[in-house]
Amino acid sequence: MKKLTFILFALIISSTINAQSSYTTAAGLGLDLFSGATLVGPSAKFFLAEEHAVQAEVMFESNLTVITGLYEYHGNIEGADGLNWFAGAGPSILLFGNGFGTEIAIRPVAGLDYKITDVPLAFSFDWRPFIGLGDLSNEIGAFGIGIRYVID
Repeated sequence: MKKLTFILFALIISSTINAQSSYTTAAGLGLDLFSGATLVGPSAKFFLAEEHAVQAEVMFESNLTVITGLYEYHGNIEGADGLNWFAGAGPSILLFGNGFGTEIAIRPVAGLDYKITDVPLAFSFDWRPFIGLGDLSNEIGAFGIGIRYVID
């Protein structure tokens, strides 16, 4: 019964939300912050439709490269032009340069995306916990920051 209630609630909410994304493509700099690590690298977001976006990042830190792909569902925040909330998930592949190897993680994500009116800049801040599928431990306190130039 709880699952049915949740599904009905999600359908009602998704049918009443009209995100009206104010851009289609943006690329720039991303940061992935979690305990003991600050990763920096290129980040891009592309809207497939008004509410549906994909985000790709390649982040670097000493002896570590993280490749992340996220699907995000966006919804607008009434009365706040250019500000959207988003939620989604995707995988991260961690490549260790110190001989440790490769790990895979699942990254749920929830956050805010803001496109400045009449300026080609978009900012995002999100919570993206790290759920390791290998030997790595999980990380609840992980956050992402994006600063992107709006191309289209």
